[in-house]
Parts: sequence; C-alpha cells; structure tokens
Amino acid sequence: MICDTLEDFAKAVKPMAALAGLDLGTHTIGVAVSDSFLSVSTPLETIKRKKFSVDAERLLEIIKGRTLGGIIIGLPRNMDGSEGPRCQSTRAFARNLDRLTDLPIGFWDERLSTVAAERALLEADTTRKRRAEVIDHVAAGYILQGALDRMHHIRQSE
Repeated sequence: MICDTLEDFAKAVKPMAALAGLDLGTHTIGVAVSDSFLSVSTPLETIKRKKFSVDAERLLEIIKGRTLGGIIIGLPRNMDGSEGPRCQSTRAFARNLDRLTDLPIGFWDERLSTVAAERALLEADTTRKRRAEVIDHVAAGYILQGALDRMHHIRQSE
C-alpha cells in the first residue's frame, strides 16, 4: 500500500515493527533499517542495481529476514520542491514494489541527504574509497532518520 502522506504511513505501520529506508540511485540502492521503537536508523548495505526483479528480490530478503513493517523511499525532489524525472522513476519503482509486498510504502524528501552523509563521512575522516562504498546506505540512513523523527512528532501531537 503506497501512502500519500507520512501521517497515513505512520497509521499503516504496525506497532513495534521496524522500517526499511531506501536511497534509490541509478546504479545502487542504499538500504537502512530502524529499530522496532522507530527511534534510530542504521545504515545496512548498498545493493548494486541490476534489473528490478533482482533488486526487489534482495530487498524482500532483507525485509523478511528482519521482519520489517514498512518501507520509506527517498523522493529526489528538485531544489525548488518540484518533481522531475527522477521522482517519476522512484514512484514507478514504488508501484512495482507495492505489487510484491503488503507493507506500507511511504516517501521522504531526500534533498541534500547525500550531502549530509558525505559531510558526516568526511568528519569521521573516512577515506575516499570507503566513502564511495558506504555513501548510499549512509544516505538511506539519513532519509529514514528524517522520516522517523517526523513520525515521532506526528505521534506526539495525536
């Protein structure tokens, strides 16, 4: 089920179910997971993209192996907030994934998530080679953490 708003997504997620966060790139998919209290996001892995069926199979393995309860996908809006071709591609990926799972799928504005991840890795004095290896799943962690923080705020105001 694709949720239009994060509020709808928060209502659709079962209690005490961890979430997956995805940073979809043209060549890779960064994956992060949360704890079951929905408070902390942890970068997990980077999947090298091949074709949708292979990519989705790996994602579903992760979801089943960790008994996750929902998926947050970074939505790559333009800096002015508009949606371009990359957003269309991300939404198409979500629609295809939705056919394979009953889990709720939500979106989170991912503008500057890769920049934030790059800064964090530079501050940690990570080598250029290592940054290239981990940047995508660290960015997925930033995307998921942003959504988790917003969901916490939504639940507090209910």
